[in-house]
Amino acid sequence: MTSAPLAARLNIPSGPLFFPVTAYGHDGALDLDVYRAHVRRGVEAGAAAVFACCGTGEFHALTPEEFQDCVRAAVAETAGRVPVVAGAGYGTALAVRFARLAEEAGADGLLAMPPYLVVADQEGLLRHYRELAAATSLDVIVYQRDNAVFTPETVVELARTERIIGLKDGQGDLELMQRIVSAVRSEVPGEFLYFNGLPTAELTGLAYRGIGITLYSSAAFCFAPEIASAFHRALNDGDDAVVNRLLDGFYRPFVDLRSQGRGYAVSLVKAGVRMRGLDVGEVRPPLREPTEEHVKQLAQLIERGYALLESAGAEGAGEGA
Repeated sequence: MTSAPLAARLNIPSGPLFFPVTAYGHDGALDLDVYRAHVRRGVEAGAAAVFACCGTGEFHALTPEEFQDCVRAAVAETAGRVPVVAGAGYGTALAVRFARLAEEAGADGLLAMPPYLVVADQEGLLRHYRELAAATSLDVIVYQRDNAVFTPETVVELARTERIIGLKDGQGDLELMQRIVSAVRSEVPGEFLYFNGLPTAELTGLAYRGIGITLYSSAAFCFAPEIASAFHRALNDGDDAVVNRLLDGFYRPFVDLRSQGRGYAVSLVKAGVRMRGLDVGEVRPPLREPTEEHVKQLAQLIERGYALLESAGAEGAGEGA
């Protein structure tokens, strides 16, 4: 854990936000050595933060002990170079337990997942996240999706809550997000962070940028960090020609492929990491591995993405000459 405020560190657009997969050995147990190598590669590739044991990291499949071991490993590997944010979820009592384990492991903050299974009203959701925020000294980012979708009024109250610093949106309702951004801006002094948390967030990067949201989670960074970093730079620099080239040639086809199987938002990413030379193992049940044909298509797509980068570099060099 570092002393610098988490919000300030996350709000510097130095690179993509990295959501590492969790590595398992052939026996299905955690492989912390491979996990640390995966985290190390991401930081060295320019990640601005490490979000450990979140959705891509199969938070749902980890025991509390495994969770803490992974968070501790991520903290040790980053060594303060970038912040480490850990997932926390399920019902309030378990979410608090995971939060405290993350704090003990040295995390800088929490990504608060939706409560398990139940559909609650706004008052109940607010109480849940306030209790979670009060349980540790860690700053909290609330993850909006599925059974945890908020009204602008509720987000205003979240923003007023000590240690809740931001909202990650996995719902994709841009009208709602614009209303949320406007309400918080009008009612709460100071800065509140917003993140595009849709699967393969790059696909909607231009739309979210239009309402002032430029922070986003990048699953593609796990297996194609150069592509993800090039997209991140172009999006932040306003180089929409590069953004659209990568959208058309890489990200949209990747999303089309991802939609071919349930759970592919995790298992396809993990297959990509293995393909790039790091044996992080397979996903745990109830997720399943991609089909052989889909893995083959992913390999072709990654090759195409890197070819796009090479062509863009060659064009840039030609213009500079």
